[in-house]
Amino acid sequence: MIPVCTPDEMAAVDAAAADPLDVLVDRAGAAVARAVLDELGGGYGRRVAVLAGKGSNGADGRVAATRLERRGVRCTVVDAAPTPDRLPPPGAHAVDLVVDAAYGTGLGRPFEAPAVDAPVLAVDLPSGLDGLTGEALGRPLPAVRTVTFAALKPGLLFGDGPALAGRVEVVDLGLDVSGATAQMLEDADVARLVPARPADAHKWESACWVVAGSPGMEGAAGLAATAALRAGSGYVRLTTPGRRDGGPSEVPAEVVRTAEVPSDPDDVARFAALVVGPGLGTGPDAESTVDAVLAATCAADRPVVVDGDGLTALAGSGHRPLPDGTVLTPHDGEFARLSGGPPGPDRISAARTLAADVGAVVLLKGPTTVVAAPDGRVLLAAAGDARLATAGSGDVLSGITGAFLARGAEPLAAAAAAAHVHGRLVTHEVAHVDAEPVATTGVAAGDLAARLVAVLEDLGVDAPRTDGGRA
Repeated sequence: MIPVCTPDEMAAVDAAAADPLDVLVDRAGAAVARAVLDELGGGYGRRVAVLAGKGSNGADGRVAATRLERRGVRCTVVDAAPTPDRLPPPGAHAVDLVVDAAYGTGLGRPFEAPAVDAPVLAVDLPSGLDGLTGEALGRPLPAVRTVTFAALKPGLLFGDGPALAGRVEVVDLGLDVSGATAQMLEDADVARLVPARPADAHKWESACWVVAGSPGMEGAAGLAATAALRAGSGYVRLTTPGRRDGGPSEVPAEVVRTAEVPSDPDDVARFAALVVGPGLGTGPDAESTVDAVLAATCAADRPVVVDGDGLTALAGSGHRPLPDGTVLTPHDGEFARLSGGPPGPDRISAARTLAADVGAVVLLKGPTTVVAAPDGRVLLAAAGDARLATAGSGDVLSGITGAFLARGAEPLAAAAAAAHVHGRLVTHEVAHVDAEPVATTGVAAGDLAARLVAVLEDLGVDAPRTDGGRA
């Protein structure tokens, strides 16, 4: 996992550094110089303009310029105060790259960047980008690459940050960021967070009961149940309230369909996890269904994922006590119904606050998904792209989360791993030669579940071990 630190947290980390400032600046400048040479494909004869402020960012840029000069790069260092109208200055030689080392996370005012005609590499974060929220202050320079230090900054992950930062590289300067309470997931984390099914597993050890769908909205139920099965639930039961035949036929034959809403704690206790809410509708029956499921899971001491219309029902019935291990998966509108207002620009803080208020893990969906635990821990997932913004995509996510809970993952880990895997369903090129590539547009939610097994396999979930056991 990659640590994520707010500007205030980074200030504390810098203050506690064991090495003097000039040593840290030299390391940072060296990293910037390496990144510039990598972007340029070499150094000799190239021209670079460095926009340098008076603070540590400017110092990093000046050190980088000195190092680049030694490699044959012709560097022009331009003072950021006052900011010039154009880089390079009028009459100067054209440059191959601009280094934005003007201002870092401490800038509290709008920054009007100069006009440039070359690619930009940003130091720590693009000048004028709020390091906490990702809001653009003024007119920052869009970068093709950002070299940031010690930890990711939230501003690089939210709001305007991803579009302005380009490719982000985190460089270790020897600072201690082990106290970071937020972390970003990487592919290698999934297999560690999701328990492998043991060699002697039986189906009930990871059974998942999905309560989803309603007349006319059966598709959501099918997507959630299919995803739960493909993500490793050994047994999936699907209840679609209002359908006496037990629900949609567009699910694998292995999914057991029933009209029975979970209410008996002894029956619920046979399952390792439950999912409730996708496609339930918003009528009074939905509220009574969600109430029954939550009461039964609480009595049976089983974790439950509440998604979609289940969140609307939960908000409508007031904040009732939730079972231990509950995961709520709101988008912004559902978040507002649960909390009384939108999440706002500081999405990490918003998710943390709601998680503490309701005593449940909150998975706040977005381009960067925030998963917060009641104790303040936060995991982030940003593996997907805009292709996930399609009807039914969230139903697939809820099914994956339910399966990971059923496999024994801790709620925070289950939700975060599910969010990462969900993103990789559209961005991961699976190794199987017969796997269909993901289209650049027109992706349907059903396409996601079809790729789930291959993606999980590539990410090492249930991968065989060389010692003959299981990972």
